[in-house]
Amino acid sequence: MASNEEMINELVFKMKLAEQAERYKDMVKYAKELVGIKQDMNDEQRNLISVAYKNVIGVRRAACRSLSAFEQKYECEVDAVKMSEDYRSRIEVEVEDICKDIISLLDDHLLGSAADDEGRVFFYKMKGDYYRYLGEFKDENAREDIADKSEEAYKKASEYAESLVPTNPIKLGLALNFSVFYYEIRNSPEKACKLAKNAFDEAISSLDGLTEESYKDTTLIVQLLRDNLTLWSSDMEESMENDQAEADEQQQQQ
Repeated sequence: MASNEEMINELVFKMKLAEQAERYKDMVKYAKELVGIKQDMNDEQRNLISVAYKNVIGVRRAACRSLSAFEQKYECEVDAVKMSEDYRSRIEVEVEDICKDIISLLDDHLLGSAADDEGRVFFYKMKGDYYRYLGEFKDENAREDIADKSEEAYKKASEYAESLVPTNPIKLGLALNFSVFYYEIRNSPEKACKLAKNAFDEAISSLDGLTEESYKDTTLIVQLLRDNLTLWSSDMEESMENDQAEADEQQQQQ
């Protein structure tokens, strides 16, 4: 009979094979088996679990966005839009099932067994992400409740992230996703920009101490933070200009 360590190594290898073959449902299956026999996950195992769920939900989120765009473009074609909405609702059920599955796995196993702050940040961020995905297609009332749970998880991750260096890729990934949450879900560009800018500035000032191991991941996320800041700042300026133009127009009409 195989030892526990051998079973863990075999499951990790199977996850890598499934990733190589782009069989992400299989990868999720092996991830669940791994969680069932191992408590604290190392960096590689955490990343494999994340990749598995990110890919099974990623294609479905993309499908929902694509169908929503189709419905807006052809809104006059009632029958076609109705068929698209029905189809999209089926995919949304799959998204919800995946989100609830990983959130349950996080609450029941992964969060409680994380042995260090990096692991806690990783998994609380993951919980915030999947509540965010869950809320993307909900109505306003349900979305608010889910958004609160997402924000709570992100804030918990942020507390544990205080002990990590500014250039830590997991800490930066949290700042990236939490700022996206504020921008897209809370409709608060000011908070989003403040969070992203703080993380960006702290990371830039600490780049000299960057290890070769984390250089690629860190610089990629720093670039994404900068891109978002540029886009969001531009959107905020445009919005302010439009508001000013409307105010001027109303004043002229009075």
